Amino acid sequence: MTAPVVVLVGPPGAGKSTVGALLAGRLGVGYRDTDADIVTTAGKPISDIFVEDGEERFRALERTAVRTALESHPGVLSLGGGAIMDDTTRKLLTGLPVVFLDVELADAVKRVGLDAPRPLLAVNPRKQWRELMERRRPLYTEVARAVIATGGRTPEEVADAIADALELRPAAADPAHPAGREEQP
Repeated sequence: MTAPVVVLVGPPGAGKSTVGALLAGRLGVGYRDTDADIVTTAGKPISDIFVEDGEERFRALERTAVRTALESHPGVLSLGGGAIMDDTTRKLLTGLPVVFLDVELADAVKRVGLDAPRPLLAVNPRKQWRELMERRRPLYTEVARAVIATGGRTPEEVADAIADALELRPAAADPAHPAGREEQP
């Protein structure tokens, strides 16, 4: 088993994808996003999976994607916002370098807009986001080795804060691991 060097968790709009790709580039490792893995596996966008197949099907795909990525990806890994809701996933994260990117609602709105195609935020997105965070925040903090507040920080500053919190140093250039390379299963 090859564990990720960093696993990013957090709600929609936390910056997991942006910061994850940036951090991977700095560390000279690959970047992977389990939501992208799910889209590839299903052959359709996540919003379509929710509408056509239901949340239960999506969560089953997510559990598989997370397990596969945790077992095989040695770089920076971003998990979908709801992945931590699964007991098995939380157990798999035990002992790993998990970072919770904590974001306030106002920043999340600026980053993704809450009119984006996010199935769980479709109706009254601000209220849904707040309720979602009330349920998820304790689980994000439970699995996290470090909590990084993203408010008022650039993605570069967040990446620096993660590297400092986990005591990670940039890797020397390695042609076998091009910086920022997207890895898929």
